[in-house]
Amino acid sequence: MGVEGCTKVIKYVLFFLNFFFWLAGGVILGVALWLRQDSKTSSLLSLQLDGNQAPNTFYISVYILIAVGAVMMFVGFLGCYGAIQESQCLLGTFFACLVILFACEVAAGVWGYMNKDSISKEMINFYDAAYDKVVADPENNQAAATVLKAFHESLDCCGKGDFMSVLNTIAKDVCPKDSVINLKSLTSNCHVKLREIFSDKLYIIGIVALVVAVIMIFEMIFSMVLCCGIRNSPVY
Repeated sequence: MGVEGCTKVIKYVLFFLNFFFWLAGGVILGVALWLRQDSKTSSLLSLQLDGNQAPNTFYISVYILIAVGAVMMFVGFLGCYGAIQESQCLLGTFFACLVILFACEVAAGVWGYMNKDSISKEMINFYDAAYDKVVADPENNQAAATVLKAFHESLDCCGKGDFMSVLNTIAKDVCPKDSVINLKSLTSNCHVKLREIFSDKLYIIGIVALVVAVIMIFEMIFSMVLCCGIRNSPVY
C-alpha cells in the first residue's frame, strides 16, 4: 500500500509529466540531429576559405541540444520509475538532476541570447570575404569561387544586396547563370537569406527550450510534494 489521497494524484501526474518530459527529450534530440544534418547549414558550415573554417558557433548550440536531449530522456525515465515506485531516493536524485539541468538550460539560454546575432554575422562576414576575393580577381581565386558557388546554390541567392554588388554581378558574372539579378534582389540577397536561415532555426530552439523549462518547474514542485507525502505516509 502506498500514498493515498491528493498525494496519489500527484504521483500519477508526476509520472505522466515525466513521460512527456522523456518524449520532449527525444524530440529535442531529434531536432538537434536534424539541425546538425540539415543540408543547407551543413553544406555552408563545412566550407573553408584560405585554410579558415566557416564559423561553428551554430554547431556549438546544436551539440548542447544533443547533450540536453539525451540527459532529458535519462532524467525523464528516472522520474517515471521513481514516481511509480514511490522511492524517496530516486525522487531526490531526480530533483537534483532537474535542478542541474534547469541551471544548465538557463546558462545555455543566456549564452544563446548573447550570441543570437553573432552566428549570422560571422557567416555574412565569411560570405563577404569570399565575394570580395572573387570580384577582385576571379581568375586566381578558384577556392573563393567554390565557396561562393556553394552559398549561392544552397540559399538560391546572390550578392550583398547593395548597388555595387548588383553591378559586379552583371559585369563579372559572379552569380550562377540561372540566378539573374534584378531590382527585387535588393530585398532578397545572401545577407537576408543567411539571417533568415539561422534566425528561423534559433527560433525553433528557443520555443522548445521554453516549453521544456515550464515542464521542469512543475516537475520540481511535484517531485518535492510527492517526496514529502511519501515521508509523511503512515505506511513508511
